[in-house]
Amino acid sequence: MAAVVLSLVVSALGVDAARADRRVAFVVGNGAYKNVAQLPNPPVDAKAMAVTLRNVGFDVVEGTNLNREQMTEKLLEFGRRSQGADVALFYYAGHGIAISGTNYLLPVDADIKSEMDAKLGAAINVDVTLDQTLGDAKVKLVFLDACRDNPFAAKIRSAASTRSVSVQTGLAEMKSGEGTLIAFATGPGQTALDGEAGTNSPFTRALIAHITQPGLEIQQAMTQVRAQVNEETAKGQLPWGHTNLIGAVYLNPAAGSVAAAGTVPAAVTTLQPANDVELEFWRSVKDTNKAEELKAYLSNYPNGQFRSLALARVASLENAPSSTTTRNLTTGIDPATFTEQGTQVTEDQIGLDKGLRRDVQRRLTGLGFDTKATGKFDDPTRAVLKRWQAARGYPSSGYLTKLQHKALLAEIVPAAATASAHDEERPARRTQRSSGGGGGGYHRGGGPDAGAAFIGGVMGGMLGGAFRR
Repeated sequence: MAAVVLSLVVSALGVDAARADRRVAFVVGNGAYKNVAQLPNPPVDAKAMAVTLRNVGFDVVEGTNLNREQMTEKLLEFGRRSQGADVALFYYAGHGIAISGTNYLLPVDADIKSEMDAKLGAAINVDVTLDQTLGDAKVKLVFLDACRDNPFAAKIRSAASTRSVSVQTGLAEMKSGEGTLIAFATGPGQTALDGEAGTNSPFTRALIAHITQPGLEIQQAMTQVRAQVNEETAKGQLPWGHTNLIGAVYLNPAAGSVAAAGTVPAAVTTLQPANDVELEFWRSVKDTNKAEELKAYLSNYPNGQFRSLALARVASLENAPSSTTTRNLTTGIDPATFTEQGTQVTEDQIGLDKGLRRDVQRRLTGLGFDTKATGKFDDPTRAVLKRWQAARGYPSSGYLTKLQHKALLAEIVPAAATASAHDEERPARRTQRSSGGGGGGYHRGGGPDAGAAFIGGVMGGMLGGAFRR
């Protein structure tokens, strides 16, 4: 299927001929916070949004549960890709805070004790970030599903007892520059709803349902987004935004529309108005966690009113961490395993002695994540733990949690591999006694993981410096 084009109609310049445009998106959802309450839905929101945008031709820089260094890397990557783009889209779901009128987004490792912590880089300054990453794009679209209570409010107020610091609920108002649309999940200083755990938030669900509807201009789409959220939340939440676009923007122009003159995509599906039967069918499956039920709706209504939303929900369910499996994984993993961040504290709580640490190392080796069964969790073992966590969809910290340890014990480890791991240790000790040489071991401490950490630190410093300008 040919890539769907973006049409920009710039009235002031009299330009009415559309062209295929380059578009880039930054999509991040943070939920597995280490120092404040975790949010179950932002990672699900981000995955669904990424699928929705890719379906209309966006090059997506995507991430979930990112720490400060990882967010910096993703932002730098997005900034590079979006240079000279015709449209750049920034989407973030997770915790966000407003201090003295400035908005910040929170990485999962954020621990904000004072306004100074936020200003010096423990959080992501929204104004600076948007200026640096979206500056060159012709059209800039910003969607912030981060209007929640400030989880660090009490700490910040306490640290600022000698002077006045404004710490507000939700995010602060922002003004858009030329060619920019900024949309918040709710109004300035108000909080947004997360929705039922494991599903999309009301704001993101409405975005997915409307912003890529064929032939729907983005500002008209946002009107429908506000209406859907307002109705779904019984008027408890009303999205807010500020627009300074200078032309009509279509993320998915319909065949034959004026905006798509001469550049009609090879295949554009026209949505049909929903009748009562379709509406009832959709209501019966819209909150399901079974992809096959959503696919049944798509089979019955291939051009239905809720097609985009159904496709995004299917993709979200099929790509969610809980469906990340390998042939050695068992079913029934606790969902919290995919969100709880491992730390030295969580690992200490497991109570692993030297023998149990060897058991972990042997199991990892048996599953194809080779490491020495030394009984010590040194840097090479931490690197292997990170690779195992990433492969399973768990937060990749290199430290275990009780739930991760339980999941590892539940994995089926080939008996031969386990035996090899046991045998490996004994000859190694005999060799050491007889020769003192040993040698021959492949040490990964200076390998890819160490290099990645160094590069990440450099990039973090670069953007951090910009924050302190």
